Amino acid sequence: MKRCLIVDDSKVVRTVARKIVEGLNFAIDEAVNGQEAIEACRISMPDVILLDWNMPVMSGIDFLRALRAMADGERPVVVFCTTENDMAHIQEALGAGANEYIMKPFDSEIVETKFAQTGLL
Repeated sequence: MKRCLIVDDSKVVRTVARKIVEGLNFAIDEAVNGQEAIEACRISMPDVILLDWNMPVMSGIDFLRALRAMADGERPVVVFCTTENDMAHIQEALGAGANEYIMKPFDSEIVETKFAQTGLL
C-alpha cells in the first residue's frame, strides 16, 4: 500500500484530507509542521506528501527545500495544498520541487485528479 504524509497545522484539514486519501487506498501519516514532517521522512519516506504552506516551527516551503536535499528526497510526489493562491507562491513552490498545487478548500475530486495526474493512481 502506498503511503501519504499529510502535513498541516490544522487538525480539521488533516482529518478531511485523511478521509479523502484513505478512500484512494493510501496508508496515512500526519505531521503538524515541517519539522515533524522531516522527522517522519527520515524514519520512512512516503510516496506522496500533501503539504500546507503556512505552519509554525517550519513552513511548507522550507520543508520542501529540506526534503528535496535529503537522500531519496526527490522520490515523493509533493502536492502543496494551501490558501496561498497567487502566481508568485505557485512559482516558488514549483521551483522548489513541488509536483502539483491545490487551493484550499479542496474536495475528493480535486485530490483524486492531482494524484492521477502525477501517476499515483
